[in-house]
Amino acid sequence: MPSRVLTILGCGSSTGTPIPGCNTDACRSDHPRNSRTRTGVLVPAPEGNFVIDTPPELRMQLVRERVEQVDAAIFTHAHADHIFGLDDLRICSFRRTAPVELCCEPPVEEALRRAFHYAFDDTAEKTHAWAVPKFAFREIATEPFEVLGMPIIPLRLMHGRLPILGFRVADVAFCSDVSEIPPETWPRLSGLDTLILGALRDKPHPTHFSIGQALEVIAELKPRRAVLTHLSCQVEYEELSSRLPDGVVAAYDGLTVPF
Repeated sequence: MPSRVLTILGCGSSTGTPIPGCNTDACRSDHPRNSRTRTGVLVPAPEGNFVIDTPPELRMQLVRERVEQVDAAIFTHAHADHIFGLDDLRICSFRRTAPVELCCEPPVEEALRRAFHYAFDDTAEKTHAWAVPKFAFREIATEPFEVLGMPIIPLRLMHGRLPILGFRVADVAFCSDVSEIPPETWPRLSGLDTLILGALRDKPHPTHFSIGQALEVIAELKPRRAVLTHLSCQVEYEELSSRLPDGVVAAYDGLTVPF
């Protein structure tokens, strides 16, 4: 029986929903499940909690879910909506004897070092003890690895022309911002209990699966359950939910997935 739950901290696209000045049904809605922060998840591991990506609203997401500590982060790619909440882990780094581990591919490390230069520049002035986070990079690729006692299987995905990563944790796979699944990745997605898959909108997009394309992938992989995430403001929660097939649900902020 599943003993842990993965929490979807945010399920929105790069802009989030609602967007200032936008008049889509989702942006004008008072339905709480149409209010979407940027995409990321929280995973409890045997030796602490880790997040997949650090979206801009990370602090608010952790407070909302009453998460007291995050001990590591793993990254899918370096777009702003997936990394710009990194400094929200600064407070967590001072609650540990070891730095918060940042697991990512080299291009993501380069982007994080540029965006958060003060965290990694040993020559920078440190005005007080808590001014600079304690982070340590760990390079990953497509080989399985372990974080906080939890085995992780990386999943090579394509985000337009950009190679990115998804991750499989036990029988749950998180594949956001994907427009193509390379042939070598399909076997790593077999036998899933839950597939969390990006599905931006109905209209095709050059760097994201549409809802129709995501449903085709789900029909091919046949997970027991599927969750559509990274939803744009063109997607209204109740309308989408009303037309999804059995076993497929629309994500919302705070949705939990057992594993």
